[in-house]
Amino acid sequence: MGTVWRRIVRIFLIVMSVPLALVAIALLFLPVADRELVDPRPFSGASDAPVQWDASFVPRPVPFDIPPYPGLSLAGSSTIHADAWQSDVHFGPGPLGTGLEVRSRKSGNWLGRQCSTILFRQDGRVVAMCGGLTGFRIVLIDPKTLAMLASYDLPMRPSSFQAAINLDMEIMFSDSSGGAYLFLDGQDRVVFADSRNRVQRLVARQQDGIWRFMLDKSWDLRGHVPHDCQHYDNWFAKGPCDMVTTVMPGPDGRYWWVTRYGLVGTLNPTSGVVRKVRLSDEEIQNAIAMDMRAVYVISDHAQYAFVPSPDGTPRTEWRWAYDRGSSRKVGSINQGSGTTPTLLGENWMAFSDNADGRINAVVLRRGSLAQGAERLVCKIPLFSHGASATDNSMVGIGRSLVIENNAGYTNQVSQEDWGAIAGGVMRIDVRADESGCDVVWTSLLISPSVVPKLASESGVVWFTTFTHAADKEQDWAIAGLDFATGREVIRIPTGRGASWNNNWGAIAIARDGTLYQAGSGGLIQVRSRR
Repeated sequence: MGTVWRRIVRIFLIVMSVPLALVAIALLFLPVADRELVDPRPFSGASDAPVQWDASFVPRPVPFDIPPYPGLSLAGSSTIHADAWQSDVHFGPGPLGTGLEVRSRKSGNWLGRQCSTILFRQDGRVVAMCGGLTGFRIVLIDPKTLAMLASYDLPMRPSSFQAAINLDMEIMFSDSSGGAYLFLDGQDRVVFADSRNRVQRLVARQQDGIWRFMLDKSWDLRGHVPHDCQHYDNWFAKGPCDMVTTVMPGPDGRYWWVTRYGLVGTLNPTSGVVRKVRLSDEEIQNAIAMDMRAVYVISDHAQYAFVPSPDGTPRTEWRWAYDRGSSRKVGSINQGSGTTPTLLGENWMAFSDNADGRINAVVLRRGSLAQGAERLVCKIPLFSHGASATDNSMVGIGRSLVIENNAGYTNQVSQEDWGAIAGGVMRIDVRADESGCDVVWTSLLISPSVVPKLASESGVVWFTTFTHAADKEQDWAIAGLDFATGREVIRIPTGRGASWNNNWGAIAIARDGTLYQAGSGGLIQVRSRR
């Protein structure tokens, strides 16, 4: 019997040695497969189609009314949504005319990465947050050559590990934590919370001709945020598992942070003191907006305005419950608003709800209310019944909002029916007397998932769009709509295939007019031909 068992054990070891060997080989080559290459490598499938340009279009600048905010870099370049007001407005004009060139840069090596967040330092260099299966990576990029100057890896997110072992990428795409909502401060330092709930502040410096990211300071929030998450080093987690999604500088000089499962907190960067409150049974998956009066947080139940108590504890100044509907929609990350709050002028703020049938654009008064005044300014139904959803922040400037329809889009990996994407873009203006809001124009443009941007210098709103190609592929392009009329004035073909899909990532516009767009394989740049 002993001989029989020895044979069984020997056979078992032989059989197991094959997958174990494959795992060992995979781990051995992971650093090579996942490394960030210095020299740029372009995506395959680049388009050679000409730019479609409306030569009759006359650029009309849109007045930029967003004030500088303490603790952030130059307005228009410090967050994924541009600034503290989360306006999605940039100074530059964007790429206009026909003399343009499209360039791309793969992120990662064999394991691709998507550079969803693209920011600009005051010296013009690009800071990109590029996400992949193994975690987020911050990359400093030369805008002239697209070469990598420096990179900094963040730890793997629990949701990425869980997506891998469950073979369900939806787990990863439904998680906005881990560093995507980072910001550049007034000294161009990169501030974010990683997947281990540690707030980090990085500085990029050049020494002896070599750029490096260096840790300037960090703060550990694990004692304040439950974090028993299933991960590669914690297979049998019992929970609870919560994650910091956003960090921003508050009007009181503290860092404000929120977690996916309803914590709202402050961190004094000098003393390290942390204060927090919990929104019971509410989820927060969007970024937060701020002005010098308050911090604006939207959960999957309500819109809040918070102010700091003397000791830094967040205090609710007001709460406005919205229509969250009866279920999560295709094109939304949860059963709630898909939009980061957008501040308008000195008095208003806007977001979308999750009402059944048709979602609404909601505009509220954000300051103290006069006697007898109501918080609600207007609620405007968006797009068509049964095909109405958005999971991206609105563009907001002056009295105007621009909203895209994401109904029918899931993500690059899961999307099967590309014909189910409803499309549509709307501009809505608040009436000057605050008696309501009006639809100014509607466009049929299909923009599945991009974070759109307004170029204030030219008055063009920029989107990512596609047309159907052969073999169930998509031909991707960047389209510009006239902010005044909604007319498409430019379409810039970029490429065919998944790499060219922004897949919920953002557009960003540099001051010189160069446009950057997230791509599933890295990032895309459109500039005047050199």
